[in-house]
Amino acid sequence: MRTALRSERPDSHFEDIRGLHLFSEMSEESFLTLMRGSYVQNFPPQVELVTEGEQSDFLHVLVDGSVEMLSSWNGRETVMATVRPISTFILAATIRDAPYLMSAQTLEKSRIVLIPSEDVRDVFEEDVNFARSIIAELAQCYRSVVKNIKDLKLRTSLERLANYLLREQHRQKAGDSFDLPIDKRRLASRLGMTPENLSRAFKNLQGYGVEVRGGRITITDPAELERFAKPDPLIDDKSA
Repeated sequence: MRTALRSERPDSHFEDIRGLHLFSEMSEESFLTLMRGSYVQNFPPQVELVTEGEQSDFLHVLVDGSVEMLSSWNGRETVMATVRPISTFILAATIRDAPYLMSAQTLEKSRIVLIPSEDVRDVFEEDVNFARSIIAELAQCYRSVVKNIKDLKLRTSLERLANYLLREQHRQKAGDSFDLPIDKRRLASRLGMTPENLSRAFKNLQGYGVEVRGGRITITDPAELERFAKPDPLIDDKSA
């Protein structure tokens, strides 16, 4: 399942990993215990890292690149989320020793630290600060899921796209113009739309100051787009 370009020890990434909230408060001994059993792999684009339904064997820490979370049922597939550095993914399955609820694949060349799930669970039992950090991380993930459900259930497809563009513009700190980080087919799936509906939605947003040229987005009238989108921190602020 994993086709890595090369493997390496995670020593060069200790500082980055240690700086994550999940690992920052744990004891040095516990941190080194996790790192001793871990390793770093470099993956090319479009490599499946984990498969939905399989048992969790590693906690993944994305150091470079980007990873797409996917789910499928009855011949249909949808994009659940995009993970960017530096962050962990599929923590809940690791702690619960449960099957993955999503698949994950690289979108681009990515460097990932793999920490054995069994080691994570053992340290979770022994290190109180690490346990607290895990609870906080899982709470944050839960809140993100609630916000995503609100986005899907309370907004029209046009409103979802408008707010996505505003969030992406803010994330990239790109001014009026920025590039979509994923292709339009994946974006449509992530927003709960068909590619045809997404194309129509982009055309409809022209009246609210959005210009589209391929994957390049220009927001010519931010105030008008915000007036239409009505961004709400209880839905759109993914950090709280």
